Amino acid sequence: AGNLYYVGTYDLACYLITTPAGNILINTGLANSLPQLRDNIEALGFKLADTKILLTTQAHYDHTGAIAAIKKITGAKLMVNEKDAPVMADGGKSDFAFGTDISNFEPVAVDRLLHDRDTIRLGNTVLTALHHPGHTKGATSFMMDAKDGNTTYKTLIVNMPSIVVSKPFPQVTQYPEIAKDYAYTFEALKKLQFDLWVSSHAAQFNLHSKRKEGDPYDPTKFKDRQGYDKAVADLEAAYKTKLTSK
Repeated sequence: AGNLYYVGTYDLACYLITTPAGNILINTGLANSLPQLRDNIEALGFKLADTKILLTTQAHYDHTGAIAAIKKITGAKLMVNEKDAPVMADGGKSDFAFGTDISNFEPVAVDRLLHDRDTIRLGNTVLTALHHPGHTKGATSFMMDAKDGNTTYKTLIVNMPSIVVSKPFPQVTQYPEIAKDYAYTFEALKKLQFDLWVSSHAAQFNLHSKRKEGDPYDPTKFKDRQGYDKAVADLEAAYKTKLTSK
């Protein structure tokens, strides 16, 4: 839609936002996704080297795996919510769900700490960062206006709050606020107003059924408020079940 492009793998959603002052890249997939990511960007007529800002919806290896390498290649500034910044800095070691003594992605320094409702500006584009914790402590969604011809779409790039911990919430001692944060995020998501929505995984917003190869260009397929509400409701139901698990 307009200057917003899906450039990720089959399911790991990565988004390129182009501006006259350079480009913004949200998520990078796995470390070995880099060649495909570069090819997808070049196939659209853009260059990976023009990336000026790096963002992520969550500090997990399947979305941050190539960030360190791309930062080295491009010199782009990495901006991450303050609560996910320590996880980025140690390569996932301190992640409450997947952390081990060994980094599961290349550690990378954060250039700017983001907070709820902070804005990210580049060229003629402004993104608003929305802190939606639970999936990770600093999980972040982004809102932007995608100007497509004479139409402007208020577009949500959402991090859906799926539950990744196997333990009951009270046993997640590294994240004592986890249940409270999930509750906050579900309420925040239900109140959001937008025209189009996409998310961190293609399957979460049914990308491959909405935009099949050879289909005519039609951003309105991604309006789908009903699909968004159902996705949020299904995850909230899983959350409520988790609350009662022992």
